[in-house]
Parts: sequence; structure tokens; C-alpha cells
Amino acid sequence: MNRELEYMFVQSARVWIPDAEEVWKSAELTKDYKNDDASLQLMLEDGTTIDHKLDPKTKNLPYLRNPDILVGENDLTALSYLHEPAVLHNLKVRFIDSKLIYTYCGIVLVAINPYETLPIYGTDIINAYSGQNMGDMDPHIFAVAEEAYKQMARDERNQSIIVSGESGAGKTVSAKYAMRYFATVSGSASEANVEEKVLASNPIMEAIGNAKTTRNDNSSRFGKYIEIGFDNRYRIIGANMRTYLLEKSRVVFQADEERNYHIFYQLCASANQPEFKNLRLSTANDFLYTRQGRSPVIEGVDDAKELRTTRHAFTLLGINESYQIGLFQVLAAILHLGNVEIKDRDSDSSLIAPNNRHLTAFCELVGVTYQDMSQWLCHRKLKTATETYIKPLPRLQATNARDALSKHIYAKLFNWIVEHVNKALVTNIKQHSFIGVLDIYGFETFEINSFEQFCINYANEKLQQQFNMHVFKLEQEEYMKEQIPWTLIDFYDNQPCINLIEAKMGILDLLDEECKMPKGSDDSWAQKLYNTHLKTCSLFEKPRMSNRAFIIQHFADKVEYQCEGFLEKNKDTVNEEQIHVLKASKFNLLVELFQDEEKATTPTGQVPGTGGRTRLSIKPDKGRDTSSKEHKKTVGCQFRNSLQMLMETLNATTPHYVRCIKPNDFKLAFSFDPKRAVQQLRACGVLETIRISAAGFPSRWTYQEFFSRYRVLMKQKDVLPDKKLTCKNVLEKLVQDQDKYQFGKTKIFFRAGQVAYLEKLRADKLRAACIRIQKTIRCWLARKKYLRQRSAAITIQRFTRGYQARCLAKFMRRTQAATIIQKYQRMCVERKRFRQKQAAALAMQTILRAYMARQKYQALLREHKAVIIQKHVRGWLARCWYKRCLEAIVYLQCCIRRMRAKRELKKLKIEARSVEHFKKLNKGMENKIMQLQRKIDEQNKDNRVISERLVSLESSYASESERMRGELGRLRGVEEDAKNKANQVSSLLEELEKLRKELSVTQQEKKTIEDWAQKYRDEMEKMVSELKDQNGLLKKEKDDLNRMIQEQSQQMTEKMTRAIAQETQQLETDLNEERSRYQNLLTEHLRLEEKYDDLKEELAQSKNVSKPGHRRTDSTHSSNESEYTYNSEYAELEDGSRVGEDVTRGMDTSLTLKLQKRVTELEQEKQSLRNELENREEQFQRARARDDAQFRKARGAELEYESLKRQELESENKKLRHNLAEMRQSLLGGAAARAGAPGSPAYKVLLDQLNASCEELQVRKEEVLILRSQLVSQKEALHHKDEKETMTEPSVFAQDVNKLKDADELKQAYVGLKDTNRLLEQQLQTQRRTYDSEVESLRGELQNVKEENNRQQQLLAQNLQLPPEARIEASLQHEITRLTNENLDLMEQLEKQDRTIRKLKKQLKVYSKRIGEMGAGHTEGQTSPGQMVEEPIHPVNIPRREKDFQGMLEYKKEDEMKLVKNLILELKPRGVAVNLIPGLPAYILFMCLRHSDYVNDDQKVRTLLTSTINSIKKILKKRGDDFETVSFWLANTCRFLHCLKQYSGDEVFMKHNTSRQNEHCLSNFDLAEYRQVISDLAIQIYQQLVKCMENILQPMIVSGMLEHETIQGVSGVKPTGLRKRTSSIADEGTYTLDSILRQLSAFHSTMCQHGTDPELIKQVVKQLFYIIGAVTLNNLLLRKDMCSWSKGMQIRYNVSQLEEWLRDKGLMNCGAKETLEPLIQAAQLLQVKKKTDEDAEAICSMCHALTTAQIVKVLNLYTPVNEFEERVSVSFIRTIQTRLRDRCESPQLLMDTKMIYPVTFPFNPSSLALETIQIPTSLNLSFLTRV
Repeated sequence: MNRELEYMFVQSARVWIPDAEEVWKSAELTKDYKNDDASLQLMLEDGTTIDHKLDPKTKNLPYLRNPDILVGENDLTALSYLHEPAVLHNLKVRFIDSKLIYTYCGIVLVAINPYETLPIYGTDIINAYSGQNMGDMDPHIFAVAEEAYKQMARDERNQSIIVSGESGAGKTVSAKYAMRYFATVSGSASEANVEEKVLASNPIMEAIGNAKTTRNDNSSRFGKYIEIGFDNRYRIIGANMRTYLLEKSRVVFQADEERNYHIFYQLCASANQPEFKNLRLSTANDFLYTRQGRSPVIEGVDDAKELRTTRHAFTLLGINESYQIGLFQVLAAILHLGNVEIKDRDSDSSLIAPNNRHLTAFCELVGVTYQDMSQWLCHRKLKTATETYIKPLPRLQATNARDALSKHIYAKLFNWIVEHVNKALVTNIKQHSFIGVLDIYGFETFEINSFEQFCINYANEKLQQQFNMHVFKLEQEEYMKEQIPWTLIDFYDNQPCINLIEAKMGILDLLDEECKMPKGSDDSWAQKLYNTHLKTCSLFEKPRMSNRAFIIQHFADKVEYQCEGFLEKNKDTVNEEQIHVLKASKFNLLVELFQDEEKATTPTGQVPGTGGRTRLSIKPDKGRDTSSKEHKKTVGCQFRNSLQMLMETLNATTPHYVRCIKPNDFKLAFSFDPKRAVQQLRACGVLETIRISAAGFPSRWTYQEFFSRYRVLMKQKDVLPDKKLTCKNVLEKLVQDQDKYQFGKTKIFFRAGQVAYLEKLRADKLRAACIRIQKTIRCWLARKKYLRQRSAAITIQRFTRGYQARCLAKFMRRTQAATIIQKYQRMCVERKRFRQKQAAALAMQTILRAYMARQKYQALLREHKAVIIQKHVRGWLARCWYKRCLEAIVYLQCCIRRMRAKRELKKLKIEARSVEHFKKLNKGMENKIMQLQRKIDEQNKDNRVISERLVSLESSYASESERMRGELGRLRGVEEDAKNKANQVSSLLEELEKLRKELSVTQQEKKTIEDWAQKYRDEMEKMVSELKDQNGLLKKEKDDLNRMIQEQSQQMTEKMTRAIAQETQQLETDLNEERSRYQNLLTEHLRLEEKYDDLKEELAQSKNVSKPGHRRTDSTHSSNESEYTYNSEYAELEDGSRVGEDVTRGMDTSLTLKLQKRVTELEQEKQSLRNELENREEQFQRARARDDAQFRKARGAELEYESLKRQELESENKKLRHNLAEMRQSLLGGAAARAGAPGSPAYKVLLDQLNASCEELQVRKEEVLILRSQLVSQKEALHHKDEKETMTEPSVFAQDVNKLKDADELKQAYVGLKDTNRLLEQQLQTQRRTYDSEVESLRGELQNVKEENNRQQQLLAQNLQLPPEARIEASLQHEITRLTNENLDLMEQLEKQDRTIRKLKKQLKVYSKRIGEMGAGHTEGQTSPGQMVEEPIHPVNIPRREKDFQGMLEYKKEDEMKLVKNLILELKPRGVAVNLIPGLPAYILFMCLRHSDYVNDDQKVRTLLTSTINSIKKILKKRGDDFETVSFWLANTCRFLHCLKQYSGDEVFMKHNTSRQNEHCLSNFDLAEYRQVISDLAIQIYQQLVKCMENILQPMIVSGMLEHETIQGVSGVKPTGLRKRTSSIADEGTYTLDSILRQLSAFHSTMCQHGTDPELIKQVVKQLFYIIGAVTLNNLLLRKDMCSWSKGMQIRYNVSQLEEWLRDKGLMNCGAKETLEPLIQAAQLLQVKKKTDEDAEAICSMCHALTTAQIVKVLNLYTPVNEFEERVSVSFIRTIQTRLRDRCESPQLLMDTKMIYPVTFPFNPSSLALETIQIPTSLNLSFLTRV
């Protein structure tokens, strides 16, 4: 123990120390505690350091504070440290911070009055708590009521709810809400609205028993115990009320700032009402009994309105108007009696002035004589043994007697009202069990305490004793159940105090004894008390400064009572003569008030209390006089007896306790005064409950919860398969003291403080783990930060170096660019200089070279001319030389040749002689000759070279000499030019000077012009800049304007878009609301029908007479049922009501009146509709008769005209056929003439086209014949009609002929005939024009044929001229073109023919309908309007093909019930229907309906549809809880509705049909009204399906979505109290999220198997997801233990699984995900940060689907599971409320789980052909015949 103390009382540990202002104050240890320390070093929350001294004897340490995670717990017993400061702090935190007014304290519900209306008592809250375990939801009065209701049903034991507390604590309101819960949840066994009556008793009892006090504006001044009776089905059947201790003294006296009972002020506020004029009332300030408190008005309360509420409650409880007026007369009489002024006659007598206005009014109101009442108000009768005498009363005693009479009358009136309320709540049904609600005063102590406080505190002593024994008993049962050794727990037993009050010679006994004494007084009674109890009883004390008071030590506190008035109040005496006067009254109600007690007792025979401030009605002794009977027992004795009866009743029931706490004395909303709260907690026994719990083992954990919570304290080796053994081993290691815990069968029991010790161990272990995690994370974060910084540094370096490199590169580029610029600049300068020099040099060179060139040219010219001369001379010389040389050479050659010839001749001659000889001789000579010849050649060559050189030298010399001569001539010319130039220099210098002067002038002018130009340029630039600026401004303005225009247009567009979207959304919302309203009306209609059926069944059962052969007709009428059915059922109901009149007398009158009124309204509505129908029928008959008359007048001429028209058409057709035949023959003749031509097939094609046209004409002829047959039939019909008219009136025609004999009549007939002829002529001309146009069109076609023939011939001729290959290609091309054109023409013709056929079919339908109407109008039998007439009109026999009659089923009329029975009533979805085609019953019913429509039997159609609808309703009523049945018939009803639409013949529904399906459309009946009825039926089935699915899913939702840990180990289990919440650990039978998903999949697969429309499945899934989200969110908002961060993660995971299911099923776009948005946002709200203003802004923007109340509720309920989490601060919640203040939303906290989205049935046509459907033999429908 010391080790644990040292472990707990360490530095930073928090404790509680006493405080004078706040009762307990929190402090924190600044130094560890040691065993030998005499004081503790503490620091308060404000930072103050104190030295807390310990008691040197006991050394009791201060109370330790609980861990923060336990603060704000739902159950105070869940706190680890159970002591007064912990309880007070927990209540304060819940009340102030979380705005939670309810808290459990073991079996007690502590309710703190918030002095503010809270939205936590609506029907949605009641539904949320219904069926829940008490510990599963947040504390609430509804949870206590549900626990009582559940235990009553489960344990078959009566229950009691004991509501106690001081005035202003809210007892009455709590009791009222408990009764409202029972009335809402259980309903009533009969339709007598018992629950409304039970609730209606509240305003009555509040009006006559509640008043304004300084502590409460609606304080109950009496105690009451209401027993609410239930039958064996646990439905309310009645109630009974018992009252205790009415405060009668308030009738005659009120303290400051208080009021009398509310009823008096309500009457005064309504005094101006006509029915209250005779009461002679005025304002409350005019009466003594209502003005003493000087506070006649309660702020915010309208007394006149409250009186109307009270009167309505009286009426509802059966107290009629006359009785109400009588009650108000008695109350008004009491007010007038209080104003009766009694004056002194002398010191011993008094009198009342004659004709006292108020006494007169009193006497008139109560029906007594003025003289008698004035006499006995001032006198009294004394009786002795021998005589009786009258004694006058002093004024004070007379006034007291008057007030006593007022109190007595009010008490009688109070008891009478209670009696009649009980009569109204009584029932004839046997009561099986009851729940009692006790609304009784709490412990009271004031500055002056009298007899009333004594009785109240005595009653509380008894209740506290019963409470202590019950708590002790529950503790003992729990210990025995868990097989834990039971040791007696010492608890406070207040039996000595009770004995002091009620035992023999106790206070009450001595008081009664003193009252019997003739001269008994309060002083003598006080002395008896001192003598008897002062020395013998420690609980009785005498005040030091008073001899007329005594002190009793109650269980709550010491109370000092003043003895003054005890005897008088205990006697409660009233002047008997005054009572006799009242009994002799003529006012029946007053006489009834004072009847014998036998008649005035309550219906249960139990005694209502009237003691102290009340007068208890007790059963008198029949052998005594009435007056002595009335006043036999004292008030104390009566109160003791009634209290004893109450305790016996409570002990026979299972009690449930509600302790109401008043947080402050100033009625401030959510203001908490710790002193007042502690005082009441001590007084109401809450702290005693804590003390009893703390004395044993207050903390209790299951083994699974302990293992889950403290798994972190175990090592892996400690974890064993057996969790119980594991927990034992761990606890033995953690807690050394074996007495600190005990092991039970299913739980571990801990002493007080042990859970806190384990929590500290767990927190330390988690803290160490967190430190390690933080260390690792911080290391990882630091390394990550280092790597990030290193990477950032490298990146910075890289970018810096890159920047520097770029700067260097830029500098180098700039340097290089500068160098290049310099180079090019210098180059440019040098180039410019060079070009200037070059230009000068070139100029000089040009001049010089020009001169030299001219000179050279002259020399060359001269030289050239000389050369020419030399050439010609040399040429002549050469020619001369050549001629001479030639001549010489020729001569020489001739000589040589002659010589050689001679020589040759000679040689030849010699050679002829000797060749060899000559060879030898001339051999050497030849060599010499050759050598000489060679030398001659060389010399010739040298000679030529030298001669050439000589010639060249001569030529050079000649040229040089010529040049020199030219140069000399040039120099001579230059000399002459120089002389001329010298003469020109002077003139040039003069001209140069002149030019310089002109240049200077020009430069000055240029400078001036440049200056002006610069100035102009500057001005222009300035102007341009200004213009540019202005232009820029204009452009800017233009841009701004454009932008504004665009923004405005965009805003307007967005605004219009938003407006349109809002309007669209509003329209959609309105549409959905209308749908929802309409569907709710359907639901209400169905409910009323079911109620009607139940009433009929009850009525039939109550008759107790068996009627064989009688069957009750189903009351589920559709709007189109036959009138006969409705009337017969209504007649049956009326007969039944007449027979059962005696039985229904006991039923509720109001319900009977409502039903009668409703039946009357329905009858009136039916009669009005019938009258309107008859008027419409009469109007229709008159209009049709008028139309028939006109039709008959014009029909004869029309028939004649039609016959002429037909003859003309036939003649024209003959002509056309003749022309076509001639054309055909001519074409065939031409084709035969050109038979060998290649183009002859074209003519055949043309002939084929002509033949097709002939066939088309033939078809037209057939159609004309059909129409002709129709017209003939019409004519015959008219003829038969005329014959009938002639037969009925044979002399009419003869009379008409005779009437025409007059001249005027003949003239009129002739004019009529002329008009007819003129009309016929006009029609004939119109027909002629039509004929001419047709002939013209035929001629045009013939001309086109001729042109085509010519074109064909031309093409043929052209083709013959082409080569064979080209001819073939051209022929193919031409043929393709021709075929294409022909195809187009044929398509156009086909379209025209289709249009014509459709038009003719429509006309045929119209004519058929007209014929049917005419035939129906002239038939004489009972034929329905839709049938065709058989005689004498013959219907048109339009030939049909066999396929038009397929897809129908024929049945006989007598087989209809068999059809409905086999196909609907006995069809099992799980059996035969599983293997059927989806929707097969709907198809079969529709095929039967089609046949009825085909045979035009409207009665058969009507009965089939009515039987189908009623049978579906019947099967759903019988098996409405079976999901498969409801789903099956929803699918088939929708399919039947779609079939009615698909085959209705409306173009809207025929778009998706095949041509074959369009042929199956209904032809005779328009079933639009029946479609609406079937649609309503489908809506009812849909709502029933949703209800059925909701009932299946409801038990799974909370367990699967909230309680089950889908992610194991995320959420920890917190310590829990006595009210154990449902464990989140999955046990066997616990629903999980997988259970929900499996059930959803089963729903989906079943609906798909039944063929439900996909859109309808989407709507069902959306509705289911809404239910899941709404139920989950509602439970989350009502469960503080579920509002944590880990639970938010669980919810989000569960929602993601639901979304995954939607994704797998392909239902993501059905809107189901959006319905979960509030739940998703609530889960997000649990997980987001909740500290700063930014967090608040994020929450406000995130939680748009949650209301402000829901957001604030979640934030208030947010509970940390671990101490590392932080609570939401109050300031943050205020910030959220401020930000969400402007939201326009409903203040409702919970979502409406009963809301059903409006359902729609989008048209879904079937592609299944009706003729292909086969009927299985398993359906037993062999009597159906396929048609």
C-alpha cells in the first residue's frame, strides 16, 4: 500500500482540497510525498503555492483526481476514485462544458435542471432510445423509461420510476417525459387514445396543483404516483393516479414573489369570455387570494391560452362543458370568499356587513343562503353532554375559519378532479402489469420549517431507506452472481430516525396525543418531546436559544422545526356548520364534492392523501356520524398510512431512480453553484450510492475488456490462449496486494483507485513507448531534414554556380560583343577613312588614267593605222616577192625536174644496163648527199630564225619610235592644256569663294531648320506621348469596361445559372415533397384501411355469433372499383355497426365520432361525385342526340355524293387502265421492233415499273372497296335506325308528307333542295378539279416516260459508236445510274405508301370507333359502352392475319378466381417462382387482360384488374414481413405497370417497341386511370419493402457500424461503470460490418433474381444507405463513448467498405453515397484538429451536411480514449457556434430515420415478345388457352 501511495502521490499528481467557496479545489503536487511528511507542497490552478497540513493523528491524504480521460463519464461509478469532489467535478464538466444534463450514478439517473428548453425530447429521440440497452446510449430519462418498460416485459414484474428532488429541480418535467415515452413507444390496446388521455392529465394536474414559487415557476405543490397499466401485449390500457400532501395553505396565503395555483390566474385572465360573465371575475390583483405574492404574471406564460389547454384536456378526459363551468364556479366562489371582509363587533365577536358584494357572489355561485353563510362565518356551535350553544368568534378566529373553509373546499375540488381523471383513465381490459411514476418532493430545509417540511422530510427518510436497501441488495446480487466472497458493507441506516418519527411515543404519536388533549398546545407538545427524546435519542436535539423548536438529524442534514402551528395543521379543523350549509346547497356539483367518503374514494379503493397541506380521504366507519367520520384521523396519521401504502407498492415493484438537481437558485441557464449542488447530492442519496459502491469493488471489468485495455502491460510470453488465466497472471505481477482485486466468473472486481493505478501504469508504458517512437521519429525526421537540407544546399550551390557561370558567360559574351563592336566600329571608321582616301585616289587615278588612256589610245590609233599601212604595203611587197619567187621556183622546179628527169632517164638507162655497178659506185655519194642535205636543212633553219629576229627587231624599233613620237605629241598637248588650266584656276578660286559664302548661309539656314525641326520633333514627341498616354488610358478604360462587362455578363450568367439551378432544385424539391406528401397520404390511407379491417375483425369477434357462409370483404378499395362493391361493403359495415352497437358503447366516443364524421364526409363526397357523373352523362347524351340529329340530316346527301363520287372514280380508273394498256402495247410494239437492240432490257424495266403502278392502283382499289363497305354498313345502320323509328312511329312520315301540302312549306322544301343541289355541285366541281390534277400528273408521268425512252435511244446510239470495251463500261455505268435512280424513286414511293397506309389505318380506327359509338348509342340491351352492337349493325370485317391474335390468353369468367388464386395468392417466391422468367405473373395477367380487351369485354377487364389489385394487397397483408414476397410482388407490379404503358398505344411508350409489339397494343380500352391505381399500389409495396428491409437491417447497423472493431486494436476500451455499454469485442452472435454487407448483397441478389427494374434497385439501395447513415449518426450523437478519434477512423473505414460494395455492384451513381455524407463528415469531425480559428473555419466549411446542433453535439461529446488526446475547449465550441450562427437550417438534432425518399417508376419497356412466353405446368394454369 505504501509503495502504491508513493507511486501515486508524486510530483505533478493532482489532488482535491476543501474550499469554502467552491467546496473543492484542484491542486497539483510540486514535491513527492514521503511517509514521514507532515504536509504537502501544492500549487493551485491559479499558480498559488500553498503548504497543505496533514492531520497528525490520521494523516489522511487529500483525494486524488481522476485521469482526464475519465472526466465527463456517463456513469459516475466508472470513475476510478469515487468520492465527493470527483462526483461534483464530473457533473460540473458535463453540465457546463458539454451541456449534458443527465448522468448515471449506478442505478440512479441524476438530472440537472438546465432552465432552458433543450431539443432532446422529440419523437426522433424517443425512437432512437426505443429498444436500446440502458448502458448503450447516453444517459437520458428515456433510457430509464425504456429500461423499466423492457424489464416489465422481460421479468413479468411491475416497475416504478421514483422522481425526487427539491422544488425547481425539474421533477414534474421528468415525470411528464417518462409518461410521454411510454405513450409513444407502447401505443394503446384499444383505439380509445388512452395514451393521449394519460398525457392530457398533466395540464389539468399542473393547473390545479402547481404554482409559482421563488425557486420554480411551475412547482408541484403535491406528490403524485401514477400507475400506467399495460395489457399482456404491453400496450397502454389505462392509468390511475394517487396524490399526496397537497399544500392547501397556498390557497389562502402566498409569500413574496410567489403565486397561488395556476387555475385561479387562468380564470382571471379569461374573465372577459362570455361563458365566464356570471362568475363576476376581474383581474388577479382584485382578489386577496391571488395578490398577496405581488407577482401575478409569469414571464412568457399566457394564462388565457393555458386555460384553453386545460379545458381541452378536461374535454379529452370526458368532463363535459357543464361540469367544467361548475368547477370554475367553485373556484370563482373561493376567490370571492377570500374577499369577504370580517369586521370586529367587539373584542370577542365579529360580523360581516350586510349585502357584502363578494359574499353575495359566493352564495349565488355555490347556491347557499346569504344569511346562513354570514351567520356561521362569525359563529360556531359548541356541544356538551347536555346542551348545545352558539359561540361568537373574534375577527381573527373568524378569518381563520373562512380561510379553513376555502382550503377545505379546494381540497375537496382537487380530490374530485383526481377521482374523475382516474375514471376517465380506467379501462375494462384486464391489467397485466403496470409502471408507476412517482413525482414526489425532495428533502427540504428553510429558515423556518413547519409541519409541511416535517412531513416531506419524513417521506424522504422512508424513500431513502428503501433506496439504500435496494442498492445494497443489487450489490449483493452482483457479488453472488460472480461468486465473490460477500462481506457486509457498512452503510448508513436511517431506521433510528424513522423510529424517532413514527414509532410508539415518537414525534407523530405524541403530536396525535396532544391533539386529543382539550387544552393541548404547541408549547406543551414541545415539552413532551424534550422530556421523551432529548436524553434517549442522539438524533433529537433542542436548540439553545428556543423552547418552541426541536432539531432532527436527518440522513441529509440537521433540520430545526418550529413547533408553532403543528397542532392546528395536524388537526385541520373546519367548522361543521359551514359544511352543513354547503351540503344543503342547490348547486349539484358542490353537493357532490361533500358526499360520503364511500362515494368519493378513488376507483381503486386506495386513499388519496390530504394530510398536512392536503386532506386525505379515508374510508369512514359506518357506525359513526358523518361529521365525526370526516374528522376522525389527524393529518399526520393519514399521511403515515398513505406513505406506508406507497412503500408497500414500491417494494412490490422494481424501482428506478431519478434524482433531480437544481443547479442554482436564480433560474440561470446552465449556471452551476457547487454549494447548492453538493447540498442536494447529499440529500438525494447520490453520494450514499457512491459510498456504498466505493466500500466494495466499484470498478468491474470483463476479462476480454481488461485484456484489450491492458494488453500493453503484458509481454508476449505472458499472453496465453486462455485470456482469464492471462489476466490473473498479469494482475498478480502488477498489483501485489491480493485484497485490491477479486476474480469473478466473468469479471474482475477492483477496489477504488486501482483502475487509476493501472491507468497510470498503462499511461507510463504508453508514454515510454511514445518517447521511443518519438525518438525514432525525430531521428528519422532529423535525418530526413538533414538530407533535405543537404540536398537543398547542393541544389543552392548548383544554382549558385550555375548563376555565376552564367554571369561569367554573360560577361565574356558582353566582352566579346564589345570587342566585336569595337572591331566593327573601328573597321567602320577605317573603312570610311579608307573609302574617302580611296575615292580621292580613285578620282586622281581616274583623271590620270583617263589622260594616259587617251594618250595611249591616240598612239595605238596611230600605230594601228601605220600597221595597216605597213600591212598593206608589206602584203603588196610580199605578194610581189612571192610572185617572183613562185615564178622562179616554178621555173627552177621545171628545170630541176627536167634535169632530174633526164638524169633519171639516164639512170634508168644505165640501170637497165647494170644496176649493181651503179650501186657500188654511188653508194658513198648517197651518204654525202644525205649529209649535205642535212646541213642545208640546218642552215635554212638558222637562216629562218635570224630573219625572224630581224623582223621582230625592226618591228619593235618602229613601234618604239612611233611611241616616242606619240609621247612627244602628248606632252606638247599637255603643255598647252596646262597653260589653259592656269587661266581657269583664278576663275575657279573666285567661284569657290562664292560657293563657300553660299555654303555658310546654307549651313545657317540648315541649323535654323534643324532647330525648328528638333523643336517640332520634341513637340510632336510630347504630343505623341500625351496621345499615347491618353490612348493607354482609353485602352485601359476600354479594357476595364470590357472586363467589367465580361465580369457582369459572367456574373449575370452565373447568377442566371445559379437562379436556374436553384429554381430547378426548388422545383425538384417541390416535386419530391409533393411525391413524398402523396406517398405519405397513400401510407396513411393504407394504415386507415388496416385499422378499418382490424375494427371490423374486432367487431365480428365481439358479436360472438357465428355466421356460416359469411365472408368479410376486403376493404382495400381502389379508385376504379365497381360501385356495387363499394356500396355492398359499406352496407355490410353499417349492418355490422348496428348489430354491434351495444358492444361498441364501451369504445372511445371521440374515435367513434371521428369515424362517423369521416364516413359522412366520404358519403357526401361520393354523392357529389355521383351527381356530377349523372350531370355529365346527361350533358353527353343531349350533345350526342343533337349530333345524331345533325348527322342524320346531312348523312343522306353525303351518301348520295359518295356514290356519285365512287362512280366517277371507277370510270376514271377504267380510262386510266385503258390508257395504260395502250401505252403498254405501244411500248411492247416499239420494243419488238427493236428487239435486237442492246438497250431492250430498259424497256422491260419500265414495263415492270408500270406493272407495279398498276398493282398499286389495284391496292388502292381494294382500300376504296373496304371504305365503301364501311360506308354501306353505316348506311344500312342508318336505314335500320330509320326503320326502327318508323316502326315506333309509323305515322310520322305520312304526317310529314301531309304537312308539306302548304305552299310555304313546299317553297321551303324547294329552297332546301336547291341548297342541297348547290352543295352537291360544289363538291362535284372540287372532285373534278382533283380528277384533273390527277390526270395532269399521269400525263406528266407519261411525258417523263417518253423522255426517258428518247434518252435511252440516244444513249444506245452513242454506245453503238464506241469501241466494245468502252461500250461495256458505259453500259455498266449507265445501268448503275439508272438502278440508283430507280431505287431512290422506289424508296420515295414506299415512304408515300407507308404514310398513306398509316393515314388510312387511322381513318379506319376512327370510322370503327364512330360505328361502335353509333351502335352503342342505338342498342336497347344492357350492353356496356365499350361493346360492339351485333344487331342490326354488322361490324366491318377487315381481314387480319393470324399473327394479330397471338400473345393473348383466354380464360372463362368462372376461372378468374382460380387464376388469381394460383397466380397470386398461392404462388411462393421461394418455391415455384424461383425458376420462372422474371415478371412472368405480370406477363400472364397482361396477356389475359389483352384478350379481354380484344373481345371488348369491359366488365371482364374491370373485374380482372380489381381482383388482381385486391389479391396483391391481400398477400402483402398476409406475408408483408417476408422480404422475398414483397420484393417479388414489387417487381411484378412494376412489370405489369410497364406492360400497361408499353402496350397502351401511346406514342410516348411505343418508341422502343418492335413492329410486332406495336401490333399487340390494346385497342378498345384506355387504362390510364388503372395505371395510376397500380402505380399507387407499387408505391405502397415499395414502402412496405423498405420497412421490411429496415426491420432486418436495424439490429445490425449500430453493432456493425459503430460497436464492432473492424480495425482491431485501434480503439481502446475505457473504464466503464455499472451501466455497462455494449462491448466492441466481437462475440458470437454479434453483428459485424460483414453481416451488413452480406445482408445487402442478399437483398440485391434477390431483387435482381425477381427482375426488379435497375432504377428501382438504385432507389432501394439509396434508401437503405440513408437508413444506415441516419441510424449510425443518431446513435453517434447519443453516445458519448463513441465520439473519439479512433472511432472516427473505424467509421470512415466502414463507410469505405460500403462504397466498395456500391462500386462492386455498379451502383455508385444511384445517390447512395451522398446519403452517407453526414456520417462521413461526422467521422471527419472526430479526426480533425480542434484548436485554432483556422481549424474552426475548416470545420465550418467541411461539415456542410451537418446541422449546427449536430456539430456542436459531436464536439461536446468528443471524449479522449487515451490521455494523450485533448478535449475540445469550450471557447472553441463557442467559436464554432458563432461562425455557424447565420446558417438557415432545422434545429433538429437527429436525422429522421422514418423518412422515405419519394419513389418513381421510370418506364422500362420489355423486349420479350408476348407470343414466345410459355406457361409452366407448375403454375396449374391449364385452364388458360393461348390465342
